[in-house]
Amino acid sequence: MSEQLFIGIISGTSVDAIDVALVDFSTTQPNLQAVHSHSWDSQLRQQILQVSQISQANTPLAEIIQLDVAIAQTFSHAVLTLLNTQQIARHRITAIGSHGQTIYHQLHCNPPYTCQLGDPNIIAEQTKIPVVADFRRRDIAAGGQGAPLVPAFHQAIFQHPTECRIVVNIGGIANITVLPANHNMPVIGFDTGAGNALLDAWSYQQRGIAVDTQGTWGRQGKVLPDLLQTLLSDAYLAKAPPKSTGRDYFNLAWLATYLQEKRQNPTDIQATLTQFTAISIAQAASHYQPDRLLVCGGGVHNQYLMELLQAQMTCPVESTEQHGIAPDWVEAMCFAWLAKQRLMLATGNLPSVTGARSACILGGVYY
Repeated sequence: MSEQLFIGIISGTSVDAIDVALVDFSTTQPNLQAVHSHSWDSQLRQQILQVSQISQANTPLAEIIQLDVAIAQTFSHAVLTLLNTQQIARHRITAIGSHGQTIYHQLHCNPPYTCQLGDPNIIAEQTKIPVVADFRRRDIAAGGQGAPLVPAFHQAIFQHPTECRIVVNIGGIANITVLPANHNMPVIGFDTGAGNALLDAWSYQQRGIAVDTQGTWGRQGKVLPDLLQTLLSDAYLAKAPPKSTGRDYFNLAWLATYLQEKRQNPTDIQATLTQFTAISIAQAASHYQPDRLLVCGGGVHNQYLMELLQAQMTCPVESTEQHGIAPDWVEAMCFAWLAKQRLMLATGNLPSVTGARSACILGGVYY
């Protein structure tokens, strides 16, 4: 079979880097051919973080449009960097699947809405490759949450005939995909709450360091039981799925409402936030009695978080690396897969996950 090369691009809610994955779908198991992690311009990253944490009414439309252009130009540069570095001709690429940069994801207002920036017209023009983008809004139009979308890809590559598996993606926000061993049972998936978002934001505010590498700083602190229980009482965690959330909810302003200006050791707060992330994931996952947890996303590299998560679970907690897919590239591969689905006129969402009225063909195509 001839190669079917697609590129997936995503920058998650952590806005820590742009992940670009080149995937060949000509074999039964998707083959990750090449990857590139593209750094954000620091000023542009701070602008994205600032805009995503304030209400839309406070951000001038002109600033949003300018950000849309700047993000698209950066995405284009990231794709071209991968192709040039790997010496891959553009004509070999069938399409690019671009998730875009989420700045708003509000499902609890009327009408609900989501917004991902990164104008696909610019990406298509600068790369000369067809682009599939705007994946989430069709699902929302069909009554769904528009997220998470990765469970359909998780089902395609990780479902097992004898094990109930849960795939845990720990990005800025954490989400799970429940893959029953019985293929006739519905796949369930939802955002469990904060992933790296609070850990990164608190680290940056207190130390000027954007990431608590391997959880080393958090490990030095002690968990504050009262604060932990207060965080775990947040209404989002108790809400039944389908549900999704974002950095515009789990952020430092959210944390401040629970801290209430109490004088507490910042390192202890980091330890507590790490435990909060682990428990919120574990409580959501344990409800489905999994035989195995497969973890992907940046959080897999936080050793302290992974240890806390394993301590909360009775089943093995493993990296997706042990199952053939590099944990840092699962989401980027997913959007390459969603681009393929769109060109095949195949559906890309799971109504059992998002709550949509029906399975939908997702995304628009820009030639």
